[in-house]
Amino acid sequence: MRRIVDWWDTHQVALYIAAILAGGVFGVLAPAAAPVLSAATNPVLAVLLFATFLGVPLIEVGRSFKHVRFLGAVLVVNFVVVPLIVFGLSRFVADDQGLLVGVLLVLLTPCVDYVIVFTGLAGGAKARLLAATPLLMLLQIVLLPGYLWLFAGSDAVQHIELAPFVEAFLIIIVIPLIAAAIVQAIARGHRAARAIEHFMAGAMVPLMMLTLAVVIGSQIAAVGGQALTLLRVVPLYAAFLIIMPIIGLAAGRLTRLDVPETRALIFSGSTRNSLVVLPLALALPAQLAIAPLAVVTQTLVELVGMVVFVQLIPRIVRSRQQ
Repeated sequence: MRRIVDWWDTHQVALYIAAILAGGVFGVLAPAAAPVLSAATNPVLAVLLFATFLGVPLIEVGRSFKHVRFLGAVLVVNFVVVPLIVFGLSRFVADDQGLLVGVLLVLLTPCVDYVIVFTGLAGGAKARLLAATPLLMLLQIVLLPGYLWLFAGSDAVQHIELAPFVEAFLIIIVIPLIAAAIVQAIARGHRAARAIEHFMAGAMVPLMMLTLAVVIGSQIAAVGGQALTLLRVVPLYAAFLIIMPIIGLAAGRLTRLDVPETRALIFSGSTRNSLVVLPLALALPAQLAIAPLAVVTQTLVELVGMVVFVQLIPRIVRSRQQ
């Protein structure tokens, strides 16, 4: 078993790319499976986050609240700098209300789920980022309507329902975190709990592969049907992924963060809450029907970008800060 785990840890990037391709091919060949895969997305994410939280001693999460500079940098980057960048990028689709709302929904909301996984894979401070998750979630719920009103007008705000935010936060973050805390507490005196910790630690790569394949497979067919229209937003999402590591690196230097913290800051600023805001986009009226597809397109671009980031960011941060 150890050899298998070592093998897929060594080849994880190639395996993630293979999972993305497999999910895309399956989604195109079997579009009728999309609703089933969509329904499976949150449960799969919850299991992935459960495995991730098991690998983070909860005492470290508590200590992370003391790192005010890191928390401050994460909040400023996500809720001050990112909105300015998003406003500029969104002007390129301001003539299409559906695309505009989709771009704003997804780029204005920082990721609170698989960002922790990718941060850990890149050697970032995942415990400190996990500690920031409740603040990131709360602030995006409070600030999103205001940003939408400023950037897209009052008509966009009246169609937004925030209940999916709360539901996703409970399913994807709170329940897996509580479950991980229980297992960690029991593991001190029970062999079965220690076996769960060991098994989930070894299963991280296949769980990430499953998540990538499910997410891509559930949405690729819908995106393909509007491919020409959605091509307009792909360069915007790619530009965001190019800009944010530069911003994160500069912010890390300015606030004198260490290398793991800077990596975590870059991932937090670069990854978006697409899987959580998708239900919001799906609840929009028919005249904004392109908005959820714009959100899904960002997911596809971002996941490919994250596979690259896992290899690239550790090299960039290390070489620039040493």
